[in-house]
Amino acid sequence: MSAFWWAVLTACVWGMVPLIEKVALQHTDPWIGLCARSCGVLLGLVVFGLIWSPWKAMSSLAPSTFALLALGGLLASFMGQFTFYHALKSGQLTQIVPLAGTYPLVAAILGWLLMREPLTLPRVIGVLLVVSGVWLLRG
Repeated sequence: MSAFWWAVLTACVWGMVPLIEKVALQHTDPWIGLCARSCGVLLGLVVFGLIWSPWKAMSSLAPSTFALLALGGLLASFMGQFTFYHALKSGQLTQIVPLAGTYPLVAAILGWLLMREPLTLPRVIGVLLVVSGVWLLRG
């Protein structure tokens, strides 16, 4: 499967999940929701770990690579999900999800500033469209 179709599949999965989580958060606290969600992640790790056995390959990772990936997991899957659940519980799905989905804007700015990625016209237009979308959703 090409990268494009993997991305489409990702968008479909990630597009369904906030609806499921919004419904679930009506009945619990965001912290409890995060703990329950993490159980789902753990289950996935165990099941897919048994199928694909990545454990030996993980032991060959450089410590810095492992640390960076673990930091990414801590920030995205723990901190990001925790803040997202608080927003999702108290806000409207149609406002919170697109606003939280502006993370490509942050990534683009960091890419330009820290990674010295090219600042091209199509990328600038894309960022401006994201900012315009956020502005439209502000109310």
